[in-house]
Amino acid sequence: MMGIEGDKLFDLIVIGAGVNGTGVARDAAMRGLSVLLIDKRDICSGATGTCSGMIHGGARYLLHDLKVTKLSCLDSGYIQRIAPHMLFRIPFLAAVPAGRPFARQYLELMEVYFEAYDRYQPLKNGKPHTRLSPREALDLEPGLSAGIAGAVTFDEWGIDPFRLCVENAKSAVEHGAVVKTHVEVKDLIRVDGAVAGVTCRDRFAGERSAFRSRLVVNTTGPWSMAFSKRHGVEVRLRPAKGVHLVYGHRLSNWAIVAAAVDGRQLFICPHQKGTIVGTTDDDYYGDLDNVTATEDDVQYLLQGVESVFPGIREHRVIRTMAGVRPTLYEGNKYEDDLTREHAIFDHEVREGLRGLLSMAGGKLASYRLMSEELTDLACAKLGVHAACRTHVEPLPGGDETSDAGELAREFGVEPFIVERMVYRHGSRARKVLEIVKSEPRQAEMVCRCDPVTEAELRYCIRNEWVRGLSDLRRRTRLGCGPCQGTRCALRAAAVMADELNLSTDEMYAQAFDLLADRWKGLLPILAGAQIQQEEIRMRALFETGRLRELMK
Repeated sequence: MMGIEGDKLFDLIVIGAGVNGTGVARDAAMRGLSVLLIDKRDICSGATGTCSGMIHGGARYLLHDLKVTKLSCLDSGYIQRIAPHMLFRIPFLAAVPAGRPFARQYLELMEVYFEAYDRYQPLKNGKPHTRLSPREALDLEPGLSAGIAGAVTFDEWGIDPFRLCVENAKSAVEHGAVVKTHVEVKDLIRVDGAVAGVTCRDRFAGERSAFRSRLVVNTTGPWSMAFSKRHGVEVRLRPAKGVHLVYGHRLSNWAIVAAAVDGRQLFICPHQKGTIVGTTDDDYYGDLDNVTATEDDVQYLLQGVESVFPGIREHRVIRTMAGVRPTLYEGNKYEDDLTREHAIFDHEVREGLRGLLSMAGGKLASYRLMSEELTDLACAKLGVHAACRTHVEPLPGGDETSDAGELAREFGVEPFIVERMVYRHGSRARKVLEIVKSEPRQAEMVCRCDPVTEAELRYCIRNEWVRGLSDLRRRTRLGCGPCQGTRCALRAAAVMADELNLSTDEMYAQAFDLLADRWKGLLPILAGAQIQQEEIRMRALFETGRLRELMK
């Protein structure tokens, strides 16, 4: 049987490198288990990569999922401790339209509601809520509808989910784990009726391999239901599609709460350098590998938001983002009322299949606690006695505070470039800047929207399992800004070709694959001025194609 380093026997093989998979891999490796983490695509390329990017306390679950609210707030505090460079405070403003039935009474109820939520705020270093008059709310955010009865403020925390997953994976490797991306699990190996490993296929090289383990953990999110069914066990989910609209600039420095026509809570949320509007919640039965938004999704979100932020349609959406939540199954419930709790499936207890565990459900905000719970069970089955340390040991880059201004002066790089670099890499931004010190030309920006330097691209390719340009997008936000890769795709592909020794044709294929991936998010919003913008983009790409022909 062929595997890594001969016939190595792993304690744990984790399938799925979203936030749960990378969290389990890190926790298990820190407790001394030998771990192999596998994903058929890239780290954080599934459900986690399409979430709202918030480590929030779950205020909306306070009435019917109090446990979810408490765990989310608790884990938010821990995540701030282990990754302080990655989190940013998001102030929320929830306005009540004056035309709403019983608007003033509803405002009173909101204040009582948030007084209850304030009890959990200390767990996540949040600020107490405040109540605002209509004038005070409009002074803070003039873009609000003038016809409001009042508002309430509270706050949550935002994060880059891609960097969170990558840093968990890096921490796992630094504690002895092995990570394999773009490697698809084809089957489970069974010995004497128990799961004893997996067979895989590398999706780039086409090579097949087999890896042995004492336990296999399924953290494939919405794919868990099909994965389990294929192997004769059950993980019952009710997958739900969520869609966000992405803007290339800040519409407001406040996250503004709104309500859709069916009563679902929506939001306009400042996130990093842009804004996201979300989100839908619809039962999903389609292809999990090709989830896209529809024109109806877009109009549903815009209609709901413009009731409190009437100027929303004046701003250009640069793309849509669609994903599927691995929500636990419940019948006879509206999608939005489904629990956000998680479940661990011990298939030895449930179906008599030893060696296989699954985890599904939950939220980004409580991933660390979920990972701890599953790792506790894995350790108990393996006879390992070691305590969890993921809540106290910093993630890579979170060990010390880096001053972007001082680093900028030391290495002669523009402060706004270093600031974004520090956000993504924390104290390890110095390692990126050391590349600039040895080769000053690599301080040049490849992507100006965020910004991203050539040095950062090379650092990520060398240290973060990058095998394609879309992987670089997830590591650095390359191509995520207003130009959606038009200006940076080919330049980044050239850097990748140099690092990975790709041919010219492979380099162009990487660039056009990234642009095609971006195009999927553009199709649902092609109307009016957006069509004109895309004609400009297509012209730029046409000129790139002509340049390619001239180079032959």
